[in-house]
Amino acid sequence: YQYLHRYKRKENLDHFTFVPGRIEGTEKECLACLMEFCERRDPSWTELSNFTHFLNFQLIKCEKSVFCSPVLGDQFRGF
Repeated sequence: YQYLHRYKRKENLDHFTFVPGRIEGTEKECLACLMEFCERRDPSWTELSNFTHFLNFQLIKCEKSVFCSPVLGDQFRGF
C-alpha cells in the first residue's frame, strides 16, 4: 500500500523504501487502493491476495537490486 499510495499521488519513488510495521491510511483506503491497482472489475479475496503477494515479491526484489540502489540511482533515473 505504501508504494501504490505514493505512486497514485505521482510522488517520486526513487528514494522511497518500504518500512514494515508503519501504518498509513485506513483499512478502507488500503482496500480501495488495492482494488484500483488490481485492475479486476470485482476481484475476489484470492485475486487480491495473489496480487499483493506478487507485488510484494517484485518490490522486495526491486529494493534489493543494485540498479535501483542510491549508488546507481543518479545514473538510472526512473528505472
